[in-house]
Amino acid sequence: MFSKSESKKLREDFWISFGKSYPTKWILYHTKIKDFSFKFHFDTTHAMVSLDIENKNLEKRIALWEKIISLKSVLLENYISELQFEEYTFLENHTEISRIYINLEHVSIHNKNTWQQTMLFFNENMHKFEEFFRDFETVFSD
Repeated sequence: MFSKSESKKLREDFWISFGKSYPTKWILYHTKIKDFSFKFHFDTTHAMVSLDIENKNLEKRIALWEKIISLKSVLLENYISELQFEEYTFLENHTEISRIYINLEHVSIHNKNTWQQTMLFFNENMHKFEEFFRDFETVFSD
């Protein structure tokens, strides 16, 4: 078990190490589409790369979701075949969002032996997500 400060230090060390190992300027929040962003998540049980649609305007969120669903087969066949689609999911703060994601199970930010595997997973899958976004950016920005 790690103290709060030890856990914080491990998290900082992981993200610094990831940034040094993969010095890429990721799109993340810079999609130019409100509340449409790519995210990395890593905790004590799994890692995740996701595309989150957090738009508080339900109609706009549904419209973006429908655009993604219209490209679902292309996304699965040509980019990331193991994606999960959740039209409605809740964040820890109880905000409802729509999310497309891929998980890597049995890794932990507290276990340095899983860091390399997680970094490879992040790098590979975020590049594929971003490639998809660049290829279809005009569809989402309409």
